[in-house]
Amino acid sequence: MDIDIKGIVIICGNYGSGKSEIAVNLAAKSKLKGMDVKIADLDLVNPYFRSREAIIPLEKLGVKVVLPERKYMHADLPILAPAVAGLIQQPSELTILDAGGDDVGVTVLAALEDYLKQKTVHMLQVINLFRPYTETVEGCLKIKAEIEASSKIKITGLVSNANLIDETIPEHIYKGYDLVLDVAKATGLKIEFITASSQMIPQLDMDRFHCPVLTIDRLLVPPWKNI
Repeated sequence: MDIDIKGIVIICGNYGSGKSEIAVNLAAKSKLKGMDVKIADLDLVNPYFRSREAIIPLEKLGVKVVLPERKYMHADLPILAPAVAGLIQQPSELTILDAGGDDVGVTVLAALEDYLKQKTVHMLQVINLFRPYTETVEGCLKIKAEIEASSKIKITGLVSNANLIDETIPEHIYKGYDLVLDVAKATGLKIEFITASSQMIPQLDMDRFHCPVLTIDRLLVPPWKNI
């Protein structure tokens, strides 16, 4: 089952949910399928896992990557490159916006409201069962409401990214999927896809899932892994 999503796609969620890893993998896998893909890094909150860290492999694939100006590359300030507005005004077949975590991280989207309201936008909430505040349906709904209020954009779809990095087992993926099923029932939103690492895929019973599965290859490495 292929992921069928095009146009402007905003990846959001709570802090540490794995948004940037999903953004870069969705960009890479979509490009490998022959799509025209662009990605903009709007994550001005998280100093470790940002899509800009994967710029070299993405550009080698032919993905256009839009970043803040070099002098602002490591700034935690709401600074937008003019190129981001241009990206929205002239989107490619798939244009991914990697937003920051929680309601604070998505406030930058409100600055793009005039551009975004002229387009069809898909905003996907990434849910990792094993991160704080999203282990229950109620917690996921609270995060959803806060993100929508700060960004001034409605969430249109859900993504399960249940993982404990190197300690992930199939049961974690199943449990995360079940939670997102419950969130989907509570909100009426579609589960756009779930994720699983390339090492985990052979261990999974794929018949359990009634949605596409995005294979994750770790393109973003935390700094403590490089020590």
